[in-house]
Amino acid sequence: MSTVVVDVQGMTCQHCVKAVTSEIEGIEGVTGVAIALEPEGTSQVTVESETPVPSDALRDAIAEAGYDMVGVQGSS
Repeated sequence: MSTVVVDVQGMTCQHCVKAVTSEIEGIEGVTGVAIALEPEGTSQVTVESETPVPSDALRDAIAEAGYDMVGVQGSS
């Protein structure tokens, strides 16, 4: 099991949360997504997966939803 927390800018509402969650859940091996929404700043997206998810795959999924991944806080 692997967990990574990434920072995402531009999310302002639950519609944003649903869009990002949907795109990330489409990545092979992802088992869970939790988002701490910060409408005025940078939201934290926690991704759990069977194996580590490449940062590029996360960045692409988040971009597909219309938002910007601005950092990775850590992984395990």
